[in-house]
Amino acid sequence: MRITDTSDLWWKTAVIYCLDVETYMDWNGDGIGDFEGLSHRMDYLQELGVTCLWLMPFYPTPDKDDGYDVTDFYGVDPRLGNHGDIVEVIRTARDRGMRVIIDLVVNHTSDQHPWFKASRASLDNPYRDYYVWQKKKPAKEPEPVFPDKEDSIWELDEKTGEYYLHSFYKFQPDLNVTNPKVRDEIAKIMGFWLQMGVSGFRLDAVPFLLDTSGASPAAGELGDPMEYFRSLRSFLGRRSGEAIMLGEVNVERKDQLDFYGGTDGDALTMQFDFIVMQNLYLSLAREDASPLVDAIASRPATHVESQWANFVRNHDELTLDKLSDEEREEVFAAFGPEEEMQVYGRGIVRRLPSMLHGDPRRIRMVYSLLFSLPGTPVLFYGEELGMGENLKIEGRSSVRTPMQWDASANGGFSSASPRKLTAPVTEGGFSPEHINASAQRHDPDSLLHFMRRLIERYRASAEIGWGEFAVIKQDAPSVLVHSMANGEGRLVALHNLASEPAGVTFRLTDLDEGTKLVDLLLDGTSFHPEEDGTVHVALDGYGHRWLRVLTPGEKRLG
Repeated sequence: MRITDTSDLWWKTAVIYCLDVETYMDWNGDGIGDFEGLSHRMDYLQELGVTCLWLMPFYPTPDKDDGYDVTDFYGVDPRLGNHGDIVEVIRTARDRGMRVIIDLVVNHTSDQHPWFKASRASLDNPYRDYYVWQKKKPAKEPEPVFPDKEDSIWELDEKTGEYYLHSFYKFQPDLNVTNPKVRDEIAKIMGFWLQMGVSGFRLDAVPFLLDTSGASPAAGELGDPMEYFRSLRSFLGRRSGEAIMLGEVNVERKDQLDFYGGTDGDALTMQFDFIVMQNLYLSLAREDASPLVDAIASRPATHVESQWANFVRNHDELTLDKLSDEEREEVFAAFGPEEEMQVYGRGIVRRLPSMLHGDPRRIRMVYSLLFSLPGTPVLFYGEELGMGENLKIEGRSSVRTPMQWDASANGGFSSASPRKLTAPVTEGGFSPEHINASAQRHDPDSLLHFMRRLIERYRASAEIGWGEFAVIKQDAPSVLVHSMANGEGRLVALHNLASEPAGVTFRLTDLDEGTKLVDLLLDGTSFHPEEDGTVHVALDGYGHRWLRVLTPGEKRLG
């Protein structure tokens, strides 16, 4: 299939950039980021090469869980702006070639949501079945998602004498998706924001949304949960031909294809690949590419329009739950050895640069690897600068510090006094004094310039998003050599996960005479295969190369 036949599937070659409006740019000086500030940073995002903004929750909220406790799915938190401001952000983004997707948090609401307040007013209130209630707390229940904060997923409502389900915090009661009225509300929420101009949704906690095991039989019937997702995808397609559903689906490999809608690809458009992410860190800890290769190979075959979303960091803890206990301990020892760096017994609360001790060679190698893997890359704000975390902030919020724009007070995020900031800035070696956008914009050797070039090369290499992945055999265990190829071309990527240099020899088959391999990332060096297709490449410690395969007469640029 030629790319020109499917140019409307923009997500296959997108660069997704996740940000929290609250911590990105404060324009009115109250210490809280706002939509007006984000609008003034669109040129920066365009220069970086972002093609899709993912906005974390901006809805009205008591803000007990960074906005994921929502009180109005149709509203905008007044601290951040209003509907006019978000429309301006969407318009400005479109003007600069960027789409906008937003968090859809419909697994639960805040306990301050009008629906929940009404539901606990009486047992026969019309909103009662918007939530999941039981007369008695079940004898057996799964472990809470946040075992350090909650000891049960059921909470007694003293007024009505029944227990409500909360998969996460007790102030986030679960919605009852078996209730057709709730399903209608979800569709209306999606329709509203599509009408406002968004290009899709990042669906929060998808497996919890579809888990109806705690619902009372009297509450309603959902039938096949995946059929419900198919109906949402169909609704999405009717309202907007370009819109996507990107799911947070951290499940075992055997279950992932179901969330795509099987090989028909008619449910989720994209899924985050948590298994590849976790095994990437295991490979980095071992300086051995094998765990990462095995993780990619374990992906189920999907529909051509389905896509994996690759990431090295997100806004939550760096979860390691799909690794074995022994593997998890290896990663902890390498990247989060101290107790304050770990959370829930399964995750790390640090950003990549601090985990890699600020080593610029290793940091750049990891991002080069991320962008070369089959799928669509997703960045968390500040990754392009090498921002670190603030371990003085409890738990997974340690990575949600204000964006570092310059070396001035508060990193240029806000003119408010530090005590008024929505979160304290990072301190120490990763503080704004050392890591900021202004300085890096003027430094051609900075990580920001590297990321710009990386994104530019990725966007010009559509075979990464569309091509077929293949591991190329060679003898260095610390090195991953793989190719991405389709009708548009072929790219060979080499990444050395070890600090020691490595000489790599591999063989390419079916090459025309005169074929050359041109380095796209570093210096434009050409490598000429021997007559039998053998190629020799020397890699520095943490070295990386993207080699475009160019045949004689090839019209693509090297």
